[in-house]
Amino acid sequence: MGDVIHAIPAVAALRARDPAARIDWLVDRRYAAVPHLVEGVDHAIPVDTRGGVGALLRTIRQLRGASYDAAVDLQGLLKSAVLARAAGARRTLGFPRDRLREPSARFFYSETTDPGHDPHVIGKNLGLMRALGVEDQRVSFPLRVPRTVTGDTVASGFGPEGYAVINPGASWLSKRWPPERFGAVAAEIRARLGLRSLVLWGPGDEDVASLVAGASRGAADVSPRTTIVDLFAIAKRAKLMISGDTGPLHVAAAVGTPIVGLYGPTRAERNGPWDRTDITLSRSTRCFCHDERRCRLLQPCLESIGVDEVVSAAEYRVARG
Repeated sequence: MGDVIHAIPAVAALRARDPAARIDWLVDRRYAAVPHLVEGVDHAIPVDTRGGVGALLRTIRQLRGASYDAAVDLQGLLKSAVLARAAGARRTLGFPRDRLREPSARFFYSETTDPGHDPHVIGKNLGLMRALGVEDQRVSFPLRVPRTVTGDTVASGFGPEGYAVINPGASWLSKRWPPERFGAVAAEIRARLGLRSLVLWGPGDEDVASLVAGASRGAADVSPRTTIVDLFAIAKRAKLMISGDTGPLHVAAAVGTPIVGLYGPTRAERNGPWDRTDITLSRSTRCFCHDERRCRLLQPCLESIGVDEVVSAAEYRVARG
């Protein structure tokens, strides 16, 4: 989901450059709700690369029927490059070899563009849009975030004092900070800032959220089941988000929620919050397992981040407004 969020400013810049263009967004079906929230996107086209050849061919026929002038691959993977080329556009644009996550993707582009030297993936995506005449490189997130029943329920449950959001889960085990430490942070945030916390969870992570709440001395509640749109609605009202490098953190950043991000095997300068008032606590310089889903060491680098460090960062970030 983070890749989808990080693509929004590039799409927004393209729309600002050409208000009359038709802009469609090919997106993993699991995250198809995100482009629907972005102003200026005409159609979100969900794709299920695991749904069999028949489903994939139907998607490709739909793409080819639109007769696109250009298809842009912002992900830099072999899979995304193949789909971009299969769209049958007159131009298929992608990153040069040294900027690709999977170098073999370059064989499917008709053009490559040097995106510049911005280390953040958002700046990299905006840089690629220069090939389509986009010179305004400002970052914007033109989102329409609706109120949801779940979001309203959470807000009313915490009352006028508001709430912090804690997200302990991540698809990579190497990105997970210990749940009992998140619980201790929630307890200190309530004591020092008067904020109780909501603990998010995704598929398979409800037990982790329960561990966080159990270690919080009553300072945190486990979130109800949420959709992606619920995540946007909940994050938009939160006073603070504390999370590792994973989807909900990027959702919170997109809607302007104050953030404390915890980084180890991934680099905050590439994937971190882009608002300079946000705080990242990073151990990537001492990580031996960069971009690996599982840590090869007995103690992951992320575990060297202490509770007091996170609580101090949270106090400072909330004080900055």
